[in-house]
Amino acid sequence: MSWSVLAAATEPDTIPVTLDEAAEKATNAASWVEQNWSTWLNTGLRILLIVVVAVLLRMAVRRALTKLIERMNRSAQAVEGTALGGLLVNAERRRQRSEAIGSVLKSVASFLILGTAGLMVLGAFDIDLAPLLASAGVAGVAIGFGARNLVTDFLSGVFMILEDQYGVGDSVDAGVASGEVVEVGLRVTKLRGVDGEIWYVRNGEIKRIGNLSQGWATAAVDVTVRPTEDLDEVRSVIVAAGESMSKDEPWNERLWGPVEVLGLTEVLLDSMTVRVSVKTMPGKKLGVERELRWRIKRGLDEAGIRIVGGLPPQAEEGKADPTAGMAAPSAFASTVSPQSVAATPLPKPDLGKH
Repeated sequence: MSWSVLAAATEPDTIPVTLDEAAEKATNAASWVEQNWSTWLNTGLRILLIVVVAVLLRMAVRRALTKLIERMNRSAQAVEGTALGGLLVNAERRRQRSEAIGSVLKSVASFLILGTAGLMVLGAFDIDLAPLLASAGVAGVAIGFGARNLVTDFLSGVFMILEDQYGVGDSVDAGVASGEVVEVGLRVTKLRGVDGEIWYVRNGEIKRIGNLSQGWATAAVDVTVRPTEDLDEVRSVIVAAGESMSKDEPWNERLWGPVEVLGLTEVLLDSMTVRVSVKTMPGKKLGVERELRWRIKRGLDEAGIRIVGGLPPQAEEGKADPTAGMAAPSAFASTVSPQSVAATPLPKPDLGKH
């Protein structure tokens, strides 16, 4: 192999470009930019306008929701300062409820506004959105099936908050747990039990709920006395105890009606039971029942009416039965009684020789 051939093989394959060809390429590029710059500018301006409008709209919606929540909290605080404010409005409950609703509305608004803006931006690039939307729909269905418990808890929490089924400070019975509501969340509700424990109850697991702090409560007391007592006198003592209780503080605010004697609920040989009932402020039932029992017991003692559960009348009067410590007579005490004859052993037969 000669040196000329080897040099030709090792030299790079370069094609010289003339000045005319370079000018032609530059002219073509400039003409292409000139033809498409308006399209680029229009697309860029559309995207910028979409983004600016979406950001401004999101800010305006969030600010409006924030002002609405603040107004709700201010109205709750204004009512709380009145005489019935503590009864009608719970500030903490109203605050948590308004914040939860505001958080849900802000999240929904941001998702809708930013999602629509993103689709419009993709449409500005002439991207076919049909496959993207179909894929998003399939992915949403798959995620929904995989996280159905989470979705159920979230939706249940939203409807519980919107319907105001219960709030902070309410005493509720959720079936799986009962106690005082400490916090209401979109996924979990916290309850404090009677022993101080905290129950975390998923909103989707609550099938029924009984709110003991809404409307009014009923305090019921059973008074058990001897059947020989005068019913009219018992009624008058109970009514007098209820009237005195309704005039004293703080019971005059906790009692929402007169103390009613409903009548006899049970009549036995050694006792009879009188049912007493009164409407009370919600959540104050137990305290009213304890105080009412206290006052009724004092009134019965002053009237000389004995309730069932005291000492037997014989012991109280000091007349003991002299035969109380004697045993019952036995049938074997008499030798001629059939029981004694039956228990007497038979005589042994004479086996001597005849």
